[in-house]
Amino acid sequence: MIAHGKDVKVFTANGNPEFAKRVCKALGLPMGDCSVTTFADGEVSVTINETVRGSDVFLIQSTCKPVNNNLMELLIMVDACKRASAGRITAVMPYFGYARQDRKAKARDPISAKLVANMITAAGADRVLTMDLHANQIQGFFDIPVDNLLGNPIFVDYYAKKFGGMCDDMVVVSPDVGSVARARAFAQKLHMNLAIVDKRRQKANQCEVMNVIGDVEGKDCILFDDMVDTAGSLCNAAKALVEVGGAKSVHACASHGVLSGPALERINDSVIQELALLDTIPAVDTTLCPKIKYLSVAPMFSEAIERIYQEISLSKVFR
Repeated sequence: MIAHGKDVKVFTANGNPEFAKRVCKALGLPMGDCSVTTFADGEVSVTINETVRGSDVFLIQSTCKPVNNNLMELLIMVDACKRASAGRITAVMPYFGYARQDRKAKARDPISAKLVANMITAAGADRVLTMDLHANQIQGFFDIPVDNLLGNPIFVDYYAKKFGGMCDDMVVVSPDVGSVARARAFAQKLHMNLAIVDKRRQKANQCEVMNVIGDVEGKDCILFDDMVDTAGSLCNAAKALVEVGGAKSVHACASHGVLSGPALERINDSVIQELALLDTIPAVDTTLCPKIKYLSVAPMFSEAIERIYQEISLSKVFR
């Protein structure tokens, strides 16, 4: 990396250490020396074992399961670096937990994503680097700069190589109305048509597929979403594409593989031929679910970190 006076240091906690190692390898930097442990009662303990005074510090931590532990690790690491006089602190959060709680859906609901944004800012972070926020407006919850990288260039490259000239017979499908804008941008890059699965959610983590909007009959479909949690929505959408729409085959992709509860069993039992995920969250054992394939975004994050360090435009990373 080209130096401009400050040295750069990258640290990680326990959220996604393998991802952090891949980022450091791509940057050609050693991993920063720190220890993140817990006391007997569960309190998080952070020790930074090298000087960070005046350094440009990047803290890599996905706030995935266990969400609250990982969030506290990040906050305490930010505080530790701030009190050690770090020059600038960037919270690198490949997966931003609590992003689904971005609005009041009913009376007396919290807006937890805003609370988390306030906590990160109050801890002392100077900027945030993340990927595919569940709702883009979360960027506005912060009073510090937020760079929200997009995972779709990775998927565009993957499917363009995988299917080549077969794209004319393929359709990108949004699994719900809320993901239409994201799926439309993906479909335009692949020069494919767009379809939508209209569903009605009865209660949390359960949904009922109602209709398929668009022509998918006899087509190979790619379901495109930002995350897969319990996989109920995704698998029901895939089922509707085949049974209602008459789709020939269904592939799926998502940036964040949360994969909670019965997700692996549902994916194994579904009509989905392959589920491509990014490595923003630690990978599950793919022998338990051979349909899952992981694609790495470490090179994209390493380029973004280098550009932030050099204080040059990140627009190239988005393309």
